[in-house]
Amino acid sequence: MPSVVGLLEQRELGARRRVDELREEADRIQAELAVAEREWQEWAIARSRVGEVLAPKNETGQDHTQVDRAVQAAGRQGATAPKAAKPKAQVPMWREGLDWSALSVDYQRILQVAADRARLGQGPVTCQEMAAEFGMDVVPARVEALRSKAKRLVARSWLAETAPGRFTPARGVAQPGVGS
Repeated sequence: MPSVVGLLEQRELGARRRVDELREEADRIQAELAVAEREWQEWAIARSRVGEVLAPKNETGQDHTQVDRAVQAAGRQGATAPKAAKPKAQVPMWREGLDWSALSVDYQRILQVAADRARLGQGPVTCQEMAAEFGMDVVPARVEALRSKAKRLVARSWLAETAPGRFTPARGVAQPGVGS
């Protein structure tokens, strides 16, 4: 008959092997994650640069050389460096031929909801409806954040505010990929 201590040692050995296997797998996944984060950051910088080139000046009036230096500094920090406060998203003035890709993903999502509603003949969209569509809690803080972004899109001629708090795509703004 095997000893109790011997059985416990066998179980302990099996558990230790499992822990070692999982640690190796976690290390492999961490390495893949670091590569993916680096690639994601490079694409974000590329998109930011294209937006800067298409916009005559950013919202604060800085010229491109100042913005370029800030983007380069952010790229040198790497994915693991702590990030400072997120810079304000750039929203260029809409003009003929400017595609939605010039906007950040958040602004593209707002335009998409408004365009879908218009295409389906459902009329303008409210910020509360946008929050619900995005799966957000429909609380004042979230709704006001969306309202601020929608108002910025109105100011830059991407959206039209047909009535207070009701937004629809501005005349001439086309669906992504359709061209303007």
